[in-house]
Amino acid sequence: MLKPSIGVILQPSKALLAEDAEIQGVLGQGLFDRIEPVWRQLIEGYGMQLSIQELIAEGNVVAARYLETGTFRKPAFGQQPTGRSYELVAIEWFEIENGKIKRRWGVRDSASQARQLGLLTS
Repeated sequence: MLKPSIGVILQPSKALLAEDAEIQGVLGQGLFDRIEPVWRQLIEGYGMQLSIQELIAEGNVVAARYLETGTFRKPAFGQQPTGRSYELVAIEWFEIENGKIKRRWGVRDSASQARQLGLLTS
């Protein structure tokens, strides 16, 4: 199975995005400049690591199912680190136009993540 760099697929740089690319997910929506700080906190605060489990492409659509893991070691999203780790499954859906990502949707279980990190008690 093809295992491309997760940085290329799930955390695209501006170079991979159409100028007006729409990025939507459970933590917000908007253009790259609005969403990039959210991704940065996940990476820097939670030490987020992504591992593609499945990747499907058809026409101008690419879909990925991946395993996301991390440990809350630095302040993020207004919370102090708990030192606890998490693991969850997430899905990304991309529409490609003229060789660039035009739209991106992401779905992840943020409530499970918060429980595992000790941010929710139930």
